Amino acid sequence: MASSRQQALTELIAPIVEALDCELWGIDSLSQGRYTLVRIYIDKDSGVSLEDCEKVSRQVSSLMDVEDPIAGQYTLEVSSPGMDRPLYTLEHFQRYIGENVLVKLSRTFEKRKKINGKLVAVENDEVVVQVDDEQYVLPIEWIEKANIVPQF
Repeated sequence: MASSRQQALTELIAPIVEALDCELWGIDSLSQGRYTLVRIYIDKDSGVSLEDCEKVSRQVSSLMDVEDPIAGQYTLEVSSPGMDRPLYTLEHFQRYIGENVLVKLSRTFEKRKKINGKLVAVENDEVVVQVDDEQYVLPIEWIEKANIVPQF
């Protein structure tokens, strides 16, 4: 699921986030021409505060000024994953078994590119989503984006 740029950013940023007693949940990097938005999601058992986001933002911004991992202009955002948190890794999917998820695929699978259902299992490198009476076994590398669907 992660691009090589996201992987490089993760390796660069994770130690800083962890040193500030937070977990690096994930990174989204969106480019439009020469402009890039880098969105960093951090998490914490006790909940993420505005102060946590500010500390991580200052430290990561300083590091990115020195390391210069992104060509051109970029905007850095730091936030909590929120209730509709994105899922990036097999470990994330494993943590949220039993929750409803919306999965967007990079290719068509059984005539679908979006699957909205209950996350029922993680097996090897595959995620299993139940939609009505049907189970979809999705290779992790086919998942372009996945989010928890909050239930109210």
